[in-house]
Amino acid sequence: MKIQEGSYVLLFHTSRKKWLTKVAAGKKMHTHLGIIDIGSTIDMEYGSVIRTTEDKVIFLIEPTIHDFVMKSERKTQIVYPKDLGFIAARTGLKNGSRVLEIGTGSGAAATYFASIVKPDGHIYSFDVNPDFMEIAKRNLEKAGMLQYVTLHQHDPHQGVDVREADVALVDLGDPWTVLDQVHEALKGSGAFVAICPTMNQIEKTATELKKKGFVDIESVELLIRNMEAREGMTRPSMRMIGHTTYLVFARKVQRKVEAPVEEENEEDEEG
Repeated sequence: MKIQEGSYVLLFHTSRKKWLTKVAAGKKMHTHLGIIDIGSTIDMEYGSVIRTTEDKVIFLIEPTIHDFVMKSERKTQIVYPKDLGFIAARTGLKNGSRVLEIGTGSGAAATYFASIVKPDGHIYSFDVNPDFMEIAKRNLEKAGMLQYVTLHQHDPHQGVDVREADVALVDLGDPWTVLDQVHEALKGSGAFVAICPTMNQIEKTATELKKKGFVDIESVELLIRNMEAREGMTRPSMRMIGHTTYLVFARKVQRKVEAPVEEENEEDEEG
């Protein structure tokens, strides 16, 4: 596949030295590795190699949604791919899913989820901060996902005009305050997930979920450790992505039905 003017390309030198940029005729990028002639990449194949003015090798990589998320413009902490991937699997996101997002932030989660639910699904995202909404819009446009996301600058505590959603993602400091709105927006058995940076938040959220018509409540933390794979000297990386957030999952059921109490040492049934 050839690189065209207006395309995005990941300029890859090493895993820690890479840049995501839009290609334009005559464009040059000044780096500590020398000047990179972006314009010269037009009509080259992804996977090709160019060199900087300092004769450093740069590989031309076609960016994935992971690259757009990690290189997104941001004023807030993003949800990391390690968490996004598990959210997608745990909630059953797929093409055609309708997703309610409360707390747009920089749009990283909306970008990733839109790449899964498109072309038949849609993301409905709410945030009260106009600056965040503008940043999210730019990030979604860059990744080519804006047409699959509707951004609402609106306080979700006042209600949301979304119904029969398959998934609801809440990224607020107090997710328990919008559980009534989320319950109304979700379809029966629809999936809920909250992004909670602290243990106090997951405790309060899980407690309130039990009162608001949700079951299958689970709180998790995901850690990821890279390996330095080198012949004869493979070892764990000295750096790792440790704690980023806690995730609280649940499923919507009828209200006013007392859910069975799970015993702490109760064994899972197979099958």
